[in-house]
Amino acid sequence: MSEFLIERWCQSLPADCGSAAAQAAGADLVARWSEPARRYHTIDHLTFMLTVLDEAAAFASDIHAVRLAAWFHDAVYDPQVAEPTANEQASADLAAAMLPPLAVRPAQIDEVVRLVLLTADHRVAPDDRNGALLADADLAILAVDDEHYRAYADAVRAEYSFVPDDAFVAGRSAVLAKLLALDPLYYLAPHRAAWEARARANLTAEISSLHA
Repeated sequence: MSEFLIERWCQSLPADCGSAAAQAAGADLVARWSEPARRYHTIDHLTFMLTVLDEAAAFASDIHAVRLAAWFHDAVYDPQVAEPTANEQASADLAAAMLPPLAVRPAQIDEVVRLVLLTADHRVAPDDRNGALLADADLAILAVDDEHYRAYADAVRAEYSFVPDDAFVAGRSAVLAKLLALDPLYYLAPHRAAWEARARANLTAEISSLHA
C-alpha cells in the first residue's frame, strides 16, 4: 500500500521533479498519515479522497493542485490541539515548506496552501472549482451507506478517546450541526444530489444517536 501511494504521490508532481526527492517526500507524508494515534484521519481517508478526485478530475481547474492539497490537508493532525484551525494551518505550512524543492510552481504552491486552509470550514466560493472538488472529496465519507458511516463515526470517537463522553457529545454535535448548515454540502461530485440526501440523513441520525 505504501509503495502504491508513494507512486500516486509522485504522479501528482511536475515531470521535472527529481525522483529521489519525490520518493522521500512521499515517504514522509505516508508516515505522517500512518501515525498510530490516528483512527479516522488515516491512509484510508486519504486513499478514499484520491479515488473521489480521480473519478471527478475533469471538474477541477487544476487537478494536480487539488491532489496535492488532498495529500497535505491532514498531513499534520493532532486531535488534542485547542485551536480549531491549528491542524489546517500547520498542514498548509508543511505544504509551503515541502513543495518548493519538488519543482512545483510558486503559483501552484499558493493554490495548494489556499485549498488546505479551505478544509477548515469547507465553505466554497461560487467560482472555486478546485475548492469545490476538494471539499466534496473530503466530505464524501458523510454520504456512504449506514454500515460505513457507523464505522466512520466510531473511528472519530476513537480518535478523541481522551475526551469525556459529555464533552465529546457537545463538541461532535456542534461539528455535525455546522456540516448540516452547509448549503449545499456538495458542489461538483457527479452524484451530488444522492450524496446530499444520504449525508444529511447520516448526520441527522448521528446527532440523534449522540443524544440518545
